Amino acid sequence: MQHAIEPELLAARAAWLDALVAVDGRSAATASAYERDTRQFLLALSEHLGERVGLTQLSSLRPQDVRAFLAARRRDGVSARSLARSLAAVRTFMAAMEREHGVNAAPVRAVRAARVSPTLPRPVAMAAATELLAPDGKDWVSLRDSAVLTLLYGAGLRIAEALSLNAGDIVPGSRFVTVIGKGGKARSVPILPIVTEAIERYRAAAPFALTDGPLFLGEKGGRLSARVVQRAMAQARAALALPDSATPHALRHAFATHILKNGGDLRAIQALLGHARLSTTQIYTAVDAGQLAHTVRECHPRA
Repeated sequence: MQHAIEPELLAARAAWLDALVAVDGRSAATASAYERDTRQFLLALSEHLGERVGLTQLSSLRPQDVRAFLAARRRDGVSARSLARSLAAVRTFMAAMEREHGVNAAPVRAVRAARVSPTLPRPVAMAAATELLAPDGKDWVSLRDSAVLTLLYGAGLRIAEALSLNAGDIVPGSRFVTVIGKGGKARSVPILPIVTEAIERYRAAAPFALTDGPLFLGEKGGRLSARVVQRAMAQARAALALPDSATPHALRHAFATHILKNGGDLRAIQALLGHARLSTTQIYTAVDAGQLAHTVRECHPRA
């Protein structure tokens, strides 16, 4: 349905998407989500208006046109959270069109999405986390999967952060690892001995020389994919009769929850996870590396 959008607008949108990554430093995943959300918006707008959409039509946009898009998406069963994300993408896009092409973005700014209650994934229970980390065999694949899950729970990493690590990032005696989080932001995370030990068991058993390149490898020698880890987690979840909420990301949430329950400092946890905010009103507070290490060492149940 690309014919529903004027070529000039398609070109302007493509330039904006490129700038999101190259200039604004947004991740490729964010740009992909914005591409999808704005494409859905423009195609829905074309159908709503009954004509091809270009910069002229965007300049004539009314708040009710934007609400019609949101209402149609809601009728399709899209959640309030996804609608809020779509509206945020459309606002960012329209702001760029206003700045670069003189489009009037005020009607989009006038529309408010439904309030979304914050939700967090349910953490894996402490006993279940311990069982999940144990390898289900002595082969290198089992040891690899155990090492990845141990890293997620022991350091609170996102799965993408863990799988982006290279072989030299964590070596015997490592006390910290530098990870690149959302928005390309780097942070230093303390590493527990149990994490380095799990990684060394995997490294010793792997049929590949893990001296450079990716730390976690697939069976063909390429960088391990998140899907493989999710599949391994699903198998372990089934074997231990755990709920569907026991996902790799739930291990990261368990990291924070278990430290907090053991008296950890909320601000330290915020920095450990790489969150800009703990809530919509809480501002990120930097914590020095020594305090981070002390919090993990004293409060993490696997320390």
